[in-house]
Amino acid sequence: QVQLVESGGGLVQPGGSLRLSCAASGFDFSNYVMSWYRQAPGKEREFVARISRSSSSLNYLDSVKGRFTISRDNAENTVYLRMNSLKPEDTAVYYCNRVPAFQYWGQGTQVTVAS
Repeated sequence: QVQLVESGGGLVQPGGSLRLSCAASGFDFSNYVMSWYRQAPGKEREFVARISRSSSSLNYLDSVKGRFTISRDNAENTVYLRMNSLKPEDTAVYYCNRVPAFQYWGQGTQVTVAS
């Protein structure tokens, strides 16, 4: 069955960095566009970044452009999100999913940016 396992979150000070990973299984990973999303407390889930199957096309939420980098390893069925210059407003649970998204979502990984 489909599994999406996010990891790499944690508590970091403003200006710090984290690298999130999402290990996918149960579907043909290399043939799907993959995206990262996030959900802050009391807010709806929002799109963060998207990567094409070959990594040739990348798209980002305006507020993370220049700070976040999405990448993927099709041999390892894994998508990454490198987050630099983190801000308190980046605090959220981060999720990955394919495009179009499964109804199923993984458990996410908590990112907390605070001093």
